[in-house]
Amino acid sequence: MKKLLILTLVFLFPNIGRAEMINEAKQETAVFAGGCFWCMEKPFDELDGVIATTSGYAGGHTKNPTYEQVSAGVTGHMESLQITYDPNKITYQKLLEVFWKNIDPLDDKGQFCDKGEQYKSMIFYKNEQQKREAEKSLEDVEKKLGAKITTHITAFSNFYPAEEYHQDYYKKNPIRYKFYRYNCGRDARLEEIWKTK
Repeated sequence: MKKLLILTLVFLFPNIGRAEMINEAKQETAVFAGGCFWCMEKPFDELDGVIATTSGYAGGHTKNPTYEQVSAGVTGHMESLQITYDPNKITYQKLLEVFWKNIDPLDDKGQFCDKGEQYKSMIFYKNEQQKREAEKSLEDVEKKLGAKITTHITAFSNFYPAEEYHQDYYKKNPIRYKFYRYNCGRDARLEEIWKTK
């Protein structure tokens, strides 16, 4: 009976599955670590073609880590951002450009006022195409800055969304967000690195 119902639905609505496949085909994901994930969301949210951003934890060895565990540096994860985007509207290369302009690629201790492995910058590639583009972009940035880049490129292994209060933090807590960003010296350092580049 169940098979008959499925066949009937497919016959009556042949385009349902096709539409879902088309929608899925228009979505890809990129995962970057750039220090505090609160500060990484906004620049990507502003891009046409970005469908969603999710703050979370990537690259570690503990399943379903909490913010307290990650910030203590005991899980191997990095504060990261997962970007869901439409490749017909925005390229992975463009996402990489925005990533570089929002990190300090010369800091091997972390990012800005946040130090430790959990705050280091990283590109997690999901396929060979992303790997090639990431490696090329790193070479370009190294030439542009004339210095050794400390950002690493590694294969994606896992991503766990952060707790809900971390999502869209810059929208939910704009005053605290701006205060943190200013006190951390993020914008001043970004200006120093990229102002003439």
